[in-house]
Amino acid sequence: MAKVSKNARVAQRAANAGSGKDHAKVIKSIKDPVTGKYTFKEMIIHKDKVKEFFAENK
Repeated sequence: MAKVSKNARVAQRAANAGSGKDHAKVIKSIKDPVTGKYTFKEMIIHKDKVKEFFAENK
């Protein structure tokens, strides 16, 4: 197994740094019209699409 230099790991972290900050976990409650019970829809989506996620099926 080869050694990985400290500088290589730092560069890799910098390349991946923006990926997690641009996403959000969203949870929407959906009421069943027959039983009246609520179910929850969870997704991880891009933060620019959050308003669209909550706007659909209102």
